[in-house]
Formats: sequence, C-alpha cells, structure tokens
Amino acid sequence: MGYKNMLNSFRPFDDFHVSAREVLRYLHGRFGFALWMVTRTSGDDWIVLQAEDHGYNVQPGDVFKWTDSFCSRMVEGLGPCIAPDANEVPEYASAPIGQQVPIGAYIGVPMVNRDGTLFGTLCAIDPAPQSQELVKELPKIELLSRMLGAVLANELRAEAEMRRAEQAEQQAEIDSLTSLFNRRGWERLLLAEEARCARYGHPAAVICIDLDGFKHINDTLGHSKGDEMLVTASNAILSASREGDVVARLGGDEFAVLTINSNQAEACAERLEVALSAIGIKGSVGAAHRHASKTLKDAYVEADQRMYQHKRERRAALQEAVLTLQLDHGLQLDHKLSVAISQQVV
Repeated sequence: MGYKNMLNSFRPFDDFHVSAREVLRYLHGRFGFALWMVTRTSGDDWIVLQAEDHGYNVQPGDVFKWTDSFCSRMVEGLGPCIAPDANEVPEYASAPIGQQVPIGAYIGVPMVNRDGTLFGTLCAIDPAPQSQELVKELPKIELLSRMLGAVLANELRAEAEMRRAEQAEQQAEIDSLTSLFNRRGWERLLLAEEARCARYGHPAAVICIDLDGFKHINDTLGHSKGDEMLVTASNAILSASREGDVVARLGGDEFAVLTINSNQAEACAERLEVALSAIGIKGSVGAAHRHASKTLKDAYVEADQRMYQHKRERRAALQEAVLTLQLDHGLQLDHKLSVAISQQVV
C-alpha cells in the first residue's frame, strides 16, 4: 500500500451518522448480536438514528415507545448496562418491548449531551442469551459511546452556528414592519430545521397566532394604528419566545413560532397568550408538535387548523354570552351581536 493510499484509508469519517454506522458495524463484528442501534429520545419517542440489523427488521427512522424499552430502565439505574441473560433481570423481563420481540441478551449505555442531559443510547439486543464474559466488555462499549458523543456534540455545535447564520442570511426574508422573518424566510427555515429533525431526531413544534381586532382597528382608526398594533404584538411574541426559536409574521395579523429542540409547545403557546394579554391584545393560538413519523410542515398545518378551531370556539362562546344577555334582559341585540363578534374575534 502506497503512502497516499495509506493516508486515505485512515481519513476521518464524514459526520456523526457515518461514524455511528461504522461503530455499529464494528460492534456487530466484534460481539455479534442481531441488532445494534444508536437512538435518540424525544419525550416518549425512542427514535432509531442508525441500525445494524440482522434479524429484527429495524431501520433508521423507526420510532418506538421509550418507556417500553430496556434502555429506559437502564438509564434509570433499574437494570445493568449488560445483561447476558435478560430474563434474569426482573425490570427487563417485565418490559413491554420484551413481550413484543424476543430478547435473550441486552447491551445498552447512555449517550449524553455536553450539558449532561440524555441524548439517546448505544444499544444491542439478541434473541439468545450470551456468555457472562460479555460483562467484561462494558468499558469498551462505554468508550465508544463517549467518543460518538464527542463527535455528536461537535456536529451539533456546528449545526447551531449554521442555524444562526441561516437566520441572519438574507434581509429579503425579513418583514420590514416588525423585523421578524417573513413568509419566505419562514418557509426556508422550516425546511432547514426539518432536515435537522430528520437527521438527529430533534423535537420541534409550531405555534400559529392570529390577532383579534386588527381589521377593526385598520377600518376605524387607520392603518398607522394597525401597524402600531402589529409592532407591539410582534415584540411581545418575540420576548415570550426562547432564544434560537424562529418567529415570523406570515402576513396581515398572522404570526408563527418554530420552537427548536423543544417538546413544550403547549407551555410556549400559553406564554404567548399571556404576553399578548398583558399588552391588551387577544389572539387565537394553535400549537402542534412534529411527530417523528411526520414533518414540520405537517405540524404547521396542524397548528394552523388548531388556531382556527380556537378562533371558532371563542367566537361561539361570545355569541352564546351575548345571546344569554339578550334572553336574560329581553334586549334586541341582533345587530350589536354581529358587530361585537366581528370586532372582538376576527
């Protein structure tokens, strides 16, 4: 082998996913086991990022229930990292996943983010029990997990920098009135984040907001007052969002927030409503999480539908309240009812 060929054969792997794939191939060749995986946890989703499968029919992108897994119990300290005979460990023997597929032996170690939080696991299962000598190999598997963790941390740091660069990329994607992203910027960043979610299993969510009374203010007080309302609302939405989240004005009085690395969409939506209410602005809000088997675009469509459902429910509640007032007092408020609804929940 020539000098150049020698160096080429030792070139670093391209990225985390190639590194993970090669580590799994090595582990399968070294220890056997029918399935080796690198996984990511997101809420109760257990997402397969890479798999070396020889009998379980598991592929990257598959999603299982985290609390059903041996790994969830291992991370809690309820079972060992290596169980040559999984049936001898009560917590593993009772785990739902063991009722779904045959598991005779188990290996699993956590993969941890730089801040000490759980990213996922490096794990393996086999239908047949294995030799007790396997327990002695734990330091090697832990070392590989931590090395993969270092590769992952560096790549995620680079991704974060790239994300910040993308968000500052083009003034053409900025709404001139509010200085938030416009629809063009929103759509580009939504696609960019979807690629990251699919690659790393990041949790993410979309929140849609539609303000009340904007048309009425424009029609009665003029567009300058309407613009003031939009700027005030955009500042409140931005202040209630987390650093790194994408906040956009999609047009008119419609806003959207893309929450990054978060599965707390409902809490964020509540913060947004409170922030708007604090400045005297009401709005309809809808939130939806990205499911691991779907896309952020699907989450956006779902959040938009929930926002309009929220608006319909609020309009119906106002109609009922005014109708109750009419019946209780014998008033004729048909015209006033129509005007009130159009001004309050539009």
